[in-house]
Amino acid sequence: MLKNRAAIVTGGSRGIGRAIVLDLVRNGAKVVFTYLKSAEAAAILLDEIKEMKGEAEAVKSDSREYAQAKGVIDETLKKFGHLDILVNNAGIIKDKALMFMEPSEWRDVIETNLTGYFNMAKACIVTMMKQKSGNIINISSVAGVVGTPRQVNYASAKAGIVGLTKSLAKEVASYNIRVNAVAPGYIETDMTKDLKNKEALLKLIPSGRLGRPDEVAKVVSFLASDKSGYITGQVIKVDGGLAI
Repeated sequence: MLKNRAAIVTGGSRGIGRAIVLDLVRNGAKVVFTYLKSAEAAAILLDEIKEMKGEAEAVKSDSREYAQAKGVIDETLKKFGHLDILVNNAGIIKDKALMFMEPSEWRDVIETNLTGYFNMAKACIVTMMKQKSGNIINISSVAGVVGTPRQVNYASAKAGIVGLTKSLAKEVASYNIRVNAVAPGYIETDMTKDLKNKEALLKLIPSGRLGRPDEVAKVVSFLASDKSGYITGQVIKVDGGLAI
């Protein structure tokens, strides 16, 4: 489905990003994924991909810095000669009620979860325009669609990703570049393992359970493939019905 496609996945060493990397590789893609602090997790993932006889490279990078974002694009082009897919996934949470939220906690989340996406997209867009082909998939969240208490910073960033996705999709469609977003709900990752009031939360999810990272990854692989060739500017929720 993605044979010989070259992909970048930011924040690919853990959680949803890790599942995305693995699914892209299973479908034939060659992947460069970034990490910031999880060097050990990145090494473990590379070993797993090697056992799958897949091709991948891990790059330590902070997408909040444009120069580093551009460096990831340059490294991918050097290694594979082209870039077909960008999955913007790297993100952090610093949840707190607004009245207690520090300005630094607002800035940190916005810079990582939104500015980082801008930096990666900007760094790769000229390459994709010259190729007259490309595919950008931004990982948003249902928090950015319906809002979540105690997540003003996170929800604002994720809502910004929706606007980025729709605007850029219109901007580059004539270059045969598609831009879509995936908005996961509550997924079983390190970010959700310590959820408070989990039983009450499950009652709000029509499917009655948390999602799995691979369920998000499969949607990303679909959007990255030619099977979704007439889909652009969309936000696909993977949330068990939470945002209905």
